[in-house]
Amino acid sequence: QVQLVESGGGLVQAGGSLRLSCETSGTMFSIRRMRWYRQRPGKQRELVASITASGSTDYSDSVKGRFTISRDNAKKTSYLQMNSLKPEDTAVYYCNVEFAFDSASGAYPYWGQGTQVTVSS
Repeated sequence: QVQLVESGGGLVQAGGSLRLSCETSGTMFSIRRMRWYRQRPGKQRELVASITASGSTDYSDSVKGRFTISRDNAKKTSYLQMNSLKPEDTAVYYCNVEFAFDSASGAYPYWGQGTQVTVSS
């Protein structure tokens, strides 16, 4: 059984910064790709950023240059540093982590519970 716990959301003024964390725990063989998604009010969930096990990153165009995804493999934690926040970044942010439970099988995605980010204008 694995768990994902997100933290770091809150209310911030436009132009401000927040740092989200996604801490994982439980029994696993390895952690593969880690991702952050968001769901804005009235919109579908969308991919914001991802990072591979080796540290390669990718971002949506809407956050490129403002958000930075990182991971601490020893702590089994992913981070999303969000700078220059805009009101349109207001959303529930979810982490999504691919876990492998042995060396032979594939990886399985798990979701966190979500954390609310509200950016006021």
